[in-house]
Amino acid sequence: MRVVILAGGSGTRLSEETVIRPKPMVEIGNKPILWHIMQGYAHHGFNDFAVALGYKGEYIKRYFADYASLSTDLTIDLGAGTVERAASAEGGRLDWTVHLVDTGEEVGTGGRVKRMAHLLGERFMLTYGDGVSDIDLEALLEFHERAGRLVTLTAVRPPARFGVLEIEGDKVAVFEEKPQVGEGWVNGGFMVWEPEALDYIEGDETYVQDTLEILARKGEVSAFVHEGFWQCMDTLRDKVYLQGLWESGNAPWKTWSA
Repeated sequence: MRVVILAGGSGTRLSEETVIRPKPMVEIGNKPILWHIMQGYAHHGFNDFAVALGYKGEYIKRYFADYASLSTDLTIDLGAGTVERAASAEGGRLDWTVHLVDTGEEVGTGGRVKRMAHLLGERFMLTYGDGVSDIDLEALLEFHERAGRLVTLTAVRPPARFGVLEIEGDKVAVFEEKPQVGEGWVNGGFMVWEPEALDYIEGDETYVQDTLEILARKGEVSAFVHEGFWQCMDTLRDKVYLQGLWESGNAPWKTWSA
């Protein structure tokens, strides 16, 4: 099954990083967050990717074009003019197929998906290029098949944006700065779409959310509730938080072993 990853936005709320590269290429643990997302899918056996490019899309193209050379050990015979690649200590070659599709800079997320319709003749997965999770993707797919609707999204509780105070009288008893689970549910990405849902995307200016609202009114959107870890990388604070989890050796989204 193909996995569509939306990676074309300008990421203005993370402008400290995105002034020179697209947000999906901002690194966590010396690897782009896009790589982390793809590793999560590949861990569950989904390794056919279609990446929707826009803002600074050439950065992503160069990364994957050079990946085989930069992520493996090389033996170069200068006399013969040959280059031999070998598996590296970091896990070797990845068994991925990656379609990199230019979908324009001034295009909504729904418009980007519509522009990739020629690659999406069958059921596909869809997510954003800035969020990581420990979601069970096989369980998500099974849920979607049972529900029988055009789209299934993953419902998550977003981390609160502010620290939490516990007050006793006029005294602060606890000041918790770590992100807390917020109230309510939001669409955390990690969706499954039937190709028929593409018919409800109205044009380039359309966002995925617009299409989901239309489909929801028709009773065609299911919610797969995920109570585990989920975090998007909207701001520098989010980036620092994810980096800290990675460096601590306690990154919940790292479900793969290599």
